[in-house]
Amino acid sequence: MTPRERFIAALERRPIEGRVPHFELVFFLTMEAFGRLHPAQRSYSQWDQMEEKERRLHREDMADLYIRTAERFEQSAIFLHPNPGSQEEIFRLIDLVREKSGDRYFLMMHGDATYSIPDGTHMEDFAFRLVDEPAKVKAEAAAMVEGQLKWAEKLAAHGGLDGFALCSDYCLNDGPFLSPRQFSQFVTPYLAKLIQGQRDLGFYTIKHTDGDIMPILDQLVSCKPHALHSIDPQAGVDIAEVKRRVGDQVCLIGNVNCGLLDSGTDEEVIENVEYSLKAGMPGGGYIFSTSNCIYTGMRLARYELMLDVWRRMGNYPDAA
Repeated sequence: MTPRERFIAALERRPIEGRVPHFELVFFLTMEAFGRLHPAQRSYSQWDQMEEKERRLHREDMADLYIRTAERFEQSAIFLHPNPGSQEEIFRLIDLVREKSGDRYFLMMHGDATYSIPDGTHMEDFAFRLVDEPAKVKAEAAAMVEGQLKWAEKLAAHGGLDGFALCSDYCLNDGPFLSPRQFSQFVTPYLAKLIQGQRDLGFYTIKHTDGDIMPILDQLVSCKPHALHSIDPQAGVDIAEVKRRVGDQVCLIGNVNCGLLDSGTDEEVIENVEYSLKAGMPGGGYIFSTSNCIYTGMRLARYELMLDVWRRMGNYPDAA
């Protein structure tokens, strides 16, 4: 099986042999690993001034970097960060990565259109709107989903993309920003419609949110994403408990503590990685990952230590 096939098998909770699939939502240490800046960290202020030959070189560099990252760190999936501009520009990047890698890797993009935690500038206004004009807030939620699904239709017609990571964050370390009752009104119906629409188009969906998801876990699973990411231990989310409650309904991705990778001891990292594997792997439906991403400032050696444990322990037995 190719990495892509193994990734899809895990999303579908089918049994696999050999190593459990791995991916990171983003791997930002490309400067340390390859001496090249990650595409999402580059300035696009001069994109409109570039001639097509410069844009073509830039696309080539991006595609090569995505693929080199997946190859070196045995990642099964690539999360694309498109250049600014038209829909055609996004299609060009998808096509280029596919041309260079074939069907070896699962390709995904951001595809959420539901309300996330507002930033500090808009948080108070949003909270007031939920009470003062709930019908208008819901109408806007429906419109955002409709717009995203129209875009998904175009991506499906073009081809090459396997799925979406739905990256609206809902939760803080002490629980969801909205109460479960509010979440059921302003997010859950629209998330369910978005996911069903994307699934109907043939896409896989991975619902990402950091923080303590436990008060809304059942609502998230009821929306039928293929997977939940990132099963955040820094918010007290225990992958063993999540596996017990919903592991027969959804693939789980994550639970390796980013905080320990950054500031813990080697022994703490090893123990945490071992726990994530032991709790997540049984019965399939698990993809190995951190609880967020490999972010700027993390030591590459710590990520490599995490992978060393995965290579040693993250292997399913071959069928008899």
